Amino acid sequence: MLAVPAFAQADPAGATAELTLQVATEMLGERCRHVEVTNRTAFASVSLHRTFNDDFDTHPLVSGRWVPHYAGGAAWPEARYWGGDGSDFKRKTNWNGEQQIYVDPRYGGRETTPLGLDPFRVDHGILSIVARRTPLALKQVLFNNEYISGILTTQSRFSQKYGYFEIRAKVPVGTGVWPAFWMLADDGGWPPEVDIMEGRGQRPDNIVMTTHWRIPSTQKVESCGFDFRVMDAASAFHDYGALWQPDRITYYIDRQPVSEIKVPIGFGDPMYMIVNLAMGAKYFDGVGFVDGATPETVAFEIDRISAYQIDER
Repeated sequence: MLAVPAFAQADPAGATAELTLQVATEMLGERCRHVEVTNRTAFASVSLHRTFNDDFDTHPLVSGRWVPHYAGGAAWPEARYWGGDGSDFKRKTNWNGEQQIYVDPRYGGRETTPLGLDPFRVDHGILSIVARRTPLALKQVLFNNEYISGILTTQSRFSQKYGYFEIRAKVPVGTGVWPAFWMLADDGGWPPEVDIMEGRGQRPDNIVMTTHWRIPSTQKVESCGFDFRVMDAASAFHDYGALWQPDRITYYIDRQPVSEIKVPIGFGDPMYMIVNLAMGAKYFDGVGFVDGATPETVAFEIDRISAYQIDER
């Protein structure tokens, strides 16, 4: 695990219309690696212009930029992956062992009328995705999930091939707490997957950045990534981003490069963004299942989400 120095909580640069990032110029091997910033001559500048930005000054479902559930797609190898059978389809990922269901004000669960549950709260430009224990009176209606929570995706609303994708957020902690900002192919297939930021709820200040891809000849899914320690990730806002270029993907914390990987096979389609707060994980170490020690409510605080495209030379 690599420790990352903490930066000020203030955001003087913000999501400016134009952005310049530093990227390593060394040849890449087949696996991911840490980026060492000691030799500045080994870096080049990449100029970008903004193509998407949400500062969350209003409710995220008002603008039409976001969808509050998975969209899935015919290209996904296991067509029922998102949620399994039943009307919780697209509302959780059963394979992961998740114990929440993603709701929004129009969702009715087993009922035909909306339940009016809203996991999204906006206050002074900060979006909170709030997970809370499912009310007992609604547990059967909501497929006996332990928590209700929220997800936002830009599938069918915004996707992009290449560029820089970034979230500025505080990362919540606690047993069973699993916040994430990530990307999938807009055609609905999987992988590729770029996990720009994941939190391990039982490991405060631990940030995970990972790339996933599939080997065509074997259909085996490969992954490569690293954990980073951001000492005040739960109490201060930080920027977490990924720059996707034709030859490499570089991960950033507070716009400083921390790791990179040669672009794997299968990264040929535009990708869309996802931000969510899951509760409970079967396979993702450091999260665990919810229990009596898990907070009654958990808030994933997000200042903004932005995307940039690489300037043409």
